[in-house]
Amino acid sequence: MDSRTIGIPEVDGAEQVAVVIDVMRAFTTAAWVFHRGAEKIVLAADVDEALAIKASHPGWLALKDGARVSGFDLVNSPGLIREADLTGRTVIQKTTAGTVGALAVVEAELALCASFAVAGATARAVTEAGAESVTFVATGEDGHAVEDLACAEYVDRLNTGERPDPGPYLHRARTSSAADDLRGGRRGGTHTDDVELCLEVDRFDFAMRVGLEEGLAVLRPFRPSASPRASSGSAW
Repeated sequence: MDSRTIGIPEVDGAEQVAVVIDVMRAFTTAAWVFHRGAEKIVLAADVDEALAIKASHPGWLALKDGARVSGFDLVNSPGLIREADLTGRTVIQKTTAGTVGALAVVEAELALCASFAVAGATARAVTEAGAESVTFVATGEDGHAVEDLACAEYVDRLNTGERPDPGPYLHRARTSSAADDLRGGRRGGTHTDDVELCLEVDRFDFAMRVGLEEGLAVLRPFRPSASPRASSGSAW
């Protein structure tokens, strides 16, 4: 299987199968949102769009990165989402990089959002689709975020049928500037466990697919048919 890794600025619309990576923290948080019972996540490009969607759907919950602000119910932190009861809810997610990357490829034949938390299921979904090539979109730092590149390389090796040791990839993520910022409290809306939660490999046994539904970019969990059930007590 051929693969390439690009940043959001290099997305050109030719991507047939895309895996959008945001390890710290958008798609680790999204995985926890589904684990906590949410039905779907609607991805928004910016704060104004998120608030407009919520205004049209008052029962939906809005989530953004940074500190909590008026109009938003949740923050982009897996450690904080871990305590939320989201059973049956719809969550609107807006982040600086992750949701922007997903929206850039939402019309691809297969568009998946991923982090280490769903790496194995993501690789199985790509394999199951029979894709001849896959484009990884590393969303952080215009495609240069160490943690996103490490995750992309790890999933890519899984796609080839290898069983790589995740340790070296996790080490790169653990020592990244994003991890340092989270540990140092330099990002708003954080939990002390966020970094370690972002470094859990295959915490969940589902992949996350984004597509258009009634004009909205909607992210939903699904299990590839060959996926084993997680040992972590997933609610799915």
